[in-house]
Amino acid sequence: MLHKKRLFAIGDINAFFGLMLDNMSGLVIMAAILTGAFGMPREIVLYRMLPGSAMGVLVGDLLYSWMAWRLARRTGRADVTAMPLGLDTPSTFGLAFGVIGPCYLASRDAHFTWQVAMGVIVLMGIFKIAVSFCGPALRRAIPRAGLLGSIAAVALLLIAYLPFLKLFASPVVGFLSLGVVFISLLARFRLPLRMPGALAGILLGTAAYYLLSAFDLLPGAGHVAFRPFELSVHLPLPTLEFVPGLTKALAYLPLAIPFALATVVGGVDVTESAAVAGDDYNTRDVLLVEGVATLVAGVCGGVIQSCPYIGHPAYKEMGGRSGYTIATALFIGLGGILGYLSFFVNLLPEAAVAPILIFIGIEITAQAFEATPHNHYRAIAISFIPAIACLVSIQFGQMLGGLGKSAADLSGELLATYTATTLLGNGFIVTSLLWGATFSHVLDHRPGRAALYLVACALCSLCGVIHSPLASGALFSPLSPPAPIVWHLAAGYGVMALAFLVLEWGRKSGPLPSGEVVSQ
Repeated sequence: MLHKKRLFAIGDINAFFGLMLDNMSGLVIMAAILTGAFGMPREIVLYRMLPGSAMGVLVGDLLYSWMAWRLARRTGRADVTAMPLGLDTPSTFGLAFGVIGPCYLASRDAHFTWQVAMGVIVLMGIFKIAVSFCGPALRRAIPRAGLLGSIAAVALLLIAYLPFLKLFASPVVGFLSLGVVFISLLARFRLPLRMPGALAGILLGTAAYYLLSAFDLLPGAGHVAFRPFELSVHLPLPTLEFVPGLTKALAYLPLAIPFALATVVGGVDVTESAAVAGDDYNTRDVLLVEGVATLVAGVCGGVIQSCPYIGHPAYKEMGGRSGYTIATALFIGLGGILGYLSFFVNLLPEAAVAPILIFIGIEITAQAFEATPHNHYRAIAISFIPAIACLVSIQFGQMLGGLGKSAADLSGELLATYTATTLLGNGFIVTSLLWGATFSHVLDHRPGRAALYLVACALCSLCGVIHSPLASGALFSPLSPPAPIVWHLAAGYGVMALAFLVLEWGRKSGPLPSGEVVSQ
């Protein structure tokens, strides 16, 4: 009973809505892309792919809940917050458009496509389990500005900015919900009846949405119609169905591995973020659970990888313990089995839900600056640049697609801008981390250490881990790069590293410059 009081709190309600809605949206987005854009049969997508993906969330969040209980018991603290786990959004889009959709269009065999997608997820899970043991070393070696700067960039530019656009689709609904969420969660203003802020924001926004709909007052819309709930039980048991698709899955690994690597780097980042917030988890365990959850999803028929979410400080600020991860695990897991996820996503208006994600993004960004030495703020700012390129690249691609165009239709300065944006945005999480770490050492007047990270940048650019010239962001062999720019990028990083090494040699050979800062 003592541990239940420590791990379950009223704040779990707020945290549950944030984590649950994020996961639920990922499942429905994947289903919409595969059935709408590629015309895959609903039976395969809804009753095989989604339930299996939900099982990864179920297992991962329950394991993270157990880790929180174990940490609370070991430390005797009553405020331990579980690490949040969910479905990785970038790879949801990447695998849908780069693996599953093209495989189905080429084979026209939905069952075989499912087997290939399962195989890809299984291989990604095995890869993440293997590299999880390197996580603690990465966390010790990389400066905090690199770890938290990359995560703050994702939080502000992708988690906060993109949902903010949803508010303008229905401003009355969106700003009502935003105001309630901000005053209760950011300013910690107590609402009447001690109602959780996230729940209050969603309820008021949803009520306003359907009230405006009843009077035909929604911008650009009339009465809202949604599909009724249809109960359909599909238990995603472990299976070897992925084995026939493994051979084909190997061909997609150059595209899939960067997504897996990005979540591993993100896992190291979020572990540091949680430690700053007061919950010091073992990095290896966090990454190991991520890999196991992804592997379970693939073996059970899932086609989306699982990963730790970057919202831990925000969920802790909400007052969450481990109840929110347990509740999310059960809601998403049962939703995949019983099929009610699409119903709830269709029921709740995006404008009412978006403010929770906006709060999470702002809270994480604030933490990055609060927990980083003041003289490293510029390194955090630099780490935002690759994420900005990723955001612009997403919007650029959507605009071209809406016009029925592609990059092949561009020319001149516009093509050069598009190409540079793609290069900068591909692998942006790893780029942000390496840049943040590099310039942290630069700001500390340690050019020799900065040069080591620049060499890592050069090596990563030679195989497409960062700055891949391929639109898909896939890896490639450094022996046969897809474009000459690969060699130029590696040479650029190499020249900068060489210049820093010369400066380091000069620093050690002579007196320290006036005002030099030396970090401990």
